[in-house]
Amino acid sequence: MQYPNLILLYVEDPLRSAQFYEQMFDSPPVAAYPTYVAFKFPNGLTLGLWSVKAKNFASGGTGHRSELAFMVQDDDAVRTLCEHWQNVGVQIEQDLHKAVFGLTFVALDLDGHRIRVCTPDD
Repeated sequence: MQYPNLILLYVEDPLRSAQFYEQMFDSPPVAAYPTYVAFKFPNGLTLGLWSVKAKNFASGGTGHRSELAFMVQDDDAVRTLCEHWQNVGVQIEQDLHKAVFGLTFVALDLDGHRIRVCTPDD
């Protein structure tokens, strides 16, 4: 059986967005081109940032109706990450709050993609 191992986010400027995500991940990309940047993680997942201005780019969709999520070990880690991201200027769309699944918050990247931080589902 095949499992997903790549998430693509459509962005205006992949190299600019890479600077944002490099700060979030505290790690440089494994590939960086004017129209595509990739970050690879130890768990096998790759995050690709693909330019909406790339040759042959096509998408009929609009808006940001998905989230990139970081599940961290506990509520203290959620609070710590929220405070850190606020201190480095990351836009917080939804402040810390208790959802049905636990403590969470949502940040935005430079293109408006939602980035959620929460604890793992039990």
